[in-house]
Amino acid sequence: MRVLQLGPFPPPNGGVQTNLKAIHDLLNQRGDEGCVIAITHSSQAENVPNVFKPRSAIKLLWLLLTLNFDVVHLHVGGDLTLRLVGLMLICGLLPGSKSVLTFHSGGYASKVSDTASPNSLRGFAFRAFDHVIGVNQQMMAMFRRYGVKERNAQMILPFVLREPSPESKIPDSIERFIGAHRPLLLTVGLLEKEYRLRDQIECLESLLKRFPRIGLMILGSGSLESKLRDLIASKDYAERVFLAGDVDHDVTLQIIRRADVLLRPTDFDGDAVAVREALFLQTPVIASDNGMRPQGAHLISAPVQLRLLSEKISEVLAIKREPRRVDNVEGMKNIEAVIEVYIRLLQK
Repeated sequence: MRVLQLGPFPPPNGGVQTNLKAIHDLLNQRGDEGCVIAITHSSQAENVPNVFKPRSAIKLLWLLLTLNFDVVHLHVGGDLTLRLVGLMLICGLLPGSKSVLTFHSGGYASKVSDTASPNSLRGFAFRAFDHVIGVNQQMMAMFRRYGVKERNAQMILPFVLREPSPESKIPDSIERFIGAHRPLLLTVGLLEKEYRLRDQIECLESLLKRFPRIGLMILGSGSLESKLRDLIASKDYAERVFLAGDVDHDVTLQIIRRADVLLRPTDFDGDAVAVREALFLQTPVIASDNGMRPQGAHLISAPVQLRLLSEKISEVLAIKREPRRVDNVEGMKNIEAVIEVYIRLLQK
């Protein structure tokens, strides 16, 4: 089986990237042939076998027309722009292959809850695929409003839950920061406005009065990096904040396990993989309430208020963490479900 995926490829290790790579890795482990076209500017993949990074729309189209594959699987998220709709139509209507779409958006489904129509261009684009995958019930309802038949749609959660590899080594600079700061707050995601990183940095000022050795580590990259560095440098507690950049996924899991709290205060969000991973690794999570957080997360209302965020962090840090055994009941089942979709389509 030859599968071509299109979407963002790590680094950075966001939720969509992690899902796409997990599918890619499992295909190769099975002995199938997996290829990836990295279609976002944030994708930094260079010289990775079977991962292509076209520099223009023409080169992307050329790859679609010349690569040999049985299934094309497009991963999209965020707002459904006309440019993305055009790519959906191309992938969905390609002759000679089966087509799959996974829609990862956190806020788009609720945004179009009253306007989605089967007679729209977007409705036609969704229906061009042989199978569409949503990551929550909101998206499944949106597919129905766009006219997708129930037999052609399926909800598959996008995450993999596993222990980090014991062979992964945390870089020395990160290790030193972890050793010097307790409690350790951690945020994992893109350095973008919707992740409320400024608020996370600002709330340290009040928290320092109660937790004099507290530290905040931020993993990820994005357009706000230089502005965040300037903000951190302007603070008296600049040494308490560490912008660590992109790190290997297994290293990220190691850091999540050693953190005291994972922060996820966002303006809008989907089923964040980092939240699932933290809860699996028994690290407390504070996240904005988006209506789809897993059980066990400590929720704050959106939009995020600085005072309430600080109070919630103090409240969660005061809770004694009891060691408990967690069985990896999820494992790779979500990724295996995607492979099963491919197999079913090719058997038709």
